[in-house]
Amino acid sequence: MKNPPTRKTGIAALLALLAAAIVLVPALAAAAQVPPPPAGAPPPGLPRVFLDWPGADIEALGAEIAFVEFVASLEAAQVRVAVSPLAPPAVGFEIAFTGLKEFQGLDNKLGYAPAAGEKPEDVRKGVAAQIRIGLLRYAAKTPLAKDLSVRFLDQAKPTSVDDKWNFWVFSLSANAFLMGETQYKSGSYYASISANRTTPEFKVRTSVYGNWSDYWFDLGDGNAYESATHGYGSSALAVKSLGEHWSVGGYVEAESSTYSNLKLTLTAAPAVEYDVFPYSESTKRQLRILYRLGFSRVRYLEETVYFKTAESLLQEALSVAYEVVRPWGKASVELEGSHFFHNARFNRLELEAELEFRIWRGLSFEIDGSYARIRDQLALPAGGASYEEILLRQRQLATGYSYSFSIGLNFSFGSTRSNVVNPRFGNGGRSISISM
Repeated sequence: MKNPPTRKTGIAALLALLAAAIVLVPALAAAAQVPPPPAGAPPPGLPRVFLDWPGADIEALGAEIAFVEFVASLEAAQVRVAVSPLAPPAVGFEIAFTGLKEFQGLDNKLGYAPAAGEKPEDVRKGVAAQIRIGLLRYAAKTPLAKDLSVRFLDQAKPTSVDDKWNFWVFSLSANAFLMGETQYKSGSYYASISANRTTPEFKVRTSVYGNWSDYWFDLGDGNAYESATHGYGSSALAVKSLGEHWSVGGYVEAESSTYSNLKLTLTAAPAVEYDVFPYSESTKRQLRILYRLGFSRVRYLEETVYFKTAESLLQEALSVAYEVVRPWGKASVELEGSHFFHNARFNRLELEAELEFRIWRGLSFEIDGSYARIRDQLALPAGGASYEEILLRQRQLATGYSYSFSIGLNFSFGSTRSNVVNPRFGNGGRSISISM
């Protein structure tokens, strides 16, 4: 029986990963900071607006009203906008504008009365139009005024605001789970770092992760069973916008996994995407078609069932994704097919679906499900798996399908100084699959 790496080694590796993150993230943030404006200076950039409208789609409004910046707290705002329904029997909405800080005393009220039988989406558009009109008086008192007329000329881009994070959003995650009894001990550790930046012209997604698990069993009669598994990897996505319907970009990925029998896999995959709907409508609907062609160099930990210890692979994939966004949240479904060029019978078909319900600013409730038809397990080891490895799920096993279902809460934070929406290439979390 092999002597696996110790738990101490795994903990040290993950602590090193977290230490690097703790040093890197503040340095990036500090490098991007800008000095505050001098006292008495006019409001910099776009007017900051706090919207008090329960159930409103802030992201959609931010894309439609590009000459203001919607902020998450009243303390950070220069203007408060409150939307409330009229008391019965009246039908309509009252929109109250209250000036704060530099705009103190600049208050106003507007109204919107929907026509009989008007659809909810048309009502939303009508209220949004009134909000846009009411906010013009505040924008006119800033340096932005030179770019305004009766119709906004779109001279001020979503990225023209001063953002100390330079539109980067960072995420750090780490956890450890330990268990123990007289005859059993186990430990699982995980850490990850991600850094994402989105502008209308360019989109970047990067991440690094590591996980480690070890087990010890006392089998009696002086015998014990010990084992350990690990997985490390990194990925990056870069996408360039080419107008309202087309985008080009690429993925790169590195992975090592004892579970998947991968000593090291390096993958590069250029891709192109077409959206049936204009990208400018992405806050309401998307129908994206993505094609990618990936080259991978793979080294296996053990010889595979196809008598390979290393190989080069060329794979193509085509996916179709549909997403619709409503004030209550969003729904999406994606279908993807892929195959390897050296033998088309090594292929895969995947279906994913997601429902997201908004609860509060940045907080949402999510339901996810997926199903995959699998015919491309090239990395299965020829030696198979022991009973212990099967019971402990330490080795990937041959299968013709897989499925998953999950529910949970998600909270997002980071840069709130941008109205940027860039749906190109989806979330950027997918890449060429070799062993799953």
